[in-house]
Amino acid sequence: MAGSRLEKFGTVFTRVRDLMRSGVIKPLEKPIWYDVYEAFPPKRDPLHVKPHTRPVTKKQETVPEIFYKEDEVRAKFYVKYGTGPRPLDLSKSNFVSTCQRFVDKYTELKSHGELQDSALFEEAGKALLKEGIMLRRRGARLVEAESRDPVLELKLTDMLAEQQSVSADSEESTDTNTP
Repeated sequence: MAGSRLEKFGTVFTRVRDLMRSGVIKPLEKPIWYDVYEAFPPKRDPLHVKPHTRPVTKKQETVPEIFYKEDEVRAKFYVKYGTGPRPLDLSKSNFVSTCQRFVDKYTELKSHGELQDSALFEEAGKALLKEGIMLRRRGARLVEAESRDPVLELKLTDMLAEQQSVSADSEESTDTNTP
């Protein structure tokens, strides 16, 4: 039973000495340093003294916020257009989101340096529309209710019934016209 392995209770020398006295360590198995330490002991015993530590109050390190020019454009894009109708497909390594395409077009137009930021934002949207990418404003319907054609609201069954009635009427008119 060696007890604590730290030097809190006695020194290594006193513990080895006590183990040899009790017969746990045989005199032939004693460590090499034991005889030297016994012949020339230190002037003061090496005792383990736990250093007194004060709780250190760490100074809060402020991490500077990192914003790029593209982040402002992305924020405006998401406020105006939202995330879009489809989720991002991160399984493809070459996937480019609509927002990234918008930012790329925005920086391309900005490099020409002809337009202000607000007009540049609108022009980037128009340029993507020319490329076939539809941007839908957040909360807006895709097509306004007044501009909808009433033909689009017809159901297929109504259209078939109307067509059958027209064909039946045309057959009746041809029957009455032939003597």
